[in-house]
Amino acid sequence: MDHHNTQHSVSVAGVIIDDQGRALLTQRRDNGHWEAPGGVLERDEDVTTGLLREIHEETGLTVEPIALTGVYKNMPRGIVALVFRCKAVGGHLAKTDETRAFRWVTADKVQELASEAFAIRVLDAMRHDQPPAVRHHDGTHLLGTPQPHE
Repeated sequence: MDHHNTQHSVSVAGVIIDDQGRALLTQRRDNGHWEAPGGVLERDEDVTTGLLREIHEETGLTVEPIALTGVYKNMPRGIVALVFRCKAVGGHLAKTDETRAFRWVTADKVQELASEAFAIRVLDAMRHDQPPAVRHHDGTHLLGTPQPHE
């Protein structure tokens, strides 16, 4: 058995919600996709440190994590993503090597801009009254059965 294929990569992402209840989406320079800011957790860092680092690198904002809102697995790539609702507490939006644009969006706009697999992370984070979602996808589309509470 190929040992390498049994390993997972872990990523973290933050859905930053503003006072109007809108979420921040970033547009990636590499593929033009709109998604919540985040990236791969480094081996030697804890989850919160990695989350704060990735968000700051991609947006220029300093955030405070409020709640874990979902756990998502990209099945073909073996990436497990932990997504957190966050609020901005400092810094200011600045384009970076990785990010070419920002938008504060409502839930319906999220579905227009982002693919299903990435839109659902933001929509899950925008719901305040539910336990964290657990979902899996193929990189674009959700797979499998919906959760019991949906």
